Formats: sequence, C-alpha cells, structure tokens
Amino acid sequence: MTQYVLNVIEPVMEPGFTPPPEFLEPIMRKLAIVNDELQASGQWVFAGGLTGPDATTVVRHQDGETLMTDGPYVEGKEHVGGFTIVDTPDLDAALEWAGRYAEAIGLAIEVRPFRH
Repeated sequence: MTQYVLNVIEPVMEPGFTPPPEFLEPIMRKLAIVNDELQASGQWVFAGGLTGPDATTVVRHQDGETLMTDGPYVEGKEHVGGFTIVDTPDLDAALEWAGRYAEAIGLAIEVRPFRH
C-alpha cells in the first residue's frame, strides 16, 4: 500500500466568504457519501479542511534568524483548501478516489504520493 494526499484545489475567495447553504448542502451530502465509502474501504487515513491563504504565516530560517511573513507563500488564484490522506494499493486506486471527490465537490483534486 502507498499513501497519497488528495488536495482539494479551491478558488481564492474574499476573507470570511462562505457559499450559501443551498449551494453547500448538496455538496456536503455527496462528500459525506464518498467519505463514508472511503472509510469503509479501509483506505482512509486522515482528512482536514484548511483556512484560506489570508490566514497563512510563512516561516523561514535565514542568516541565523527565524523570519515570519504574513500571507501565502505564493500568490495565486487557487489554493489547497483541504486534503484527504489515503493508503491505497496503487496510484490507480488513489486516482479513482480523487475522481469521486472531484465529482462530489466540483473542484480539482491534486494527487501526490508521499516520499519513502
């Protein structure tokens, strides 16, 4: 088995913006079905949602000092808004789960294996 992270790629929104319930509720129902099936398969490891890039702090160590900068590491129109870690037999299985998530939530899913 190999672990993969399935990153949900979201558009950057205004700070504090939340889509209305009539938009989110059907997505959350579909997402719950995929999550339940993934957990039942034994391939689910961990999942979580992230705040927007406006809540980011970047920490660097340079010239003997630790430097902190507010804001995203990279400016962009999209960001990682959440992730699911899976432990699947192979890349094809991870891509299958990513496709199910993409269909359920209508957003792009980035699939990336963990280094060994």
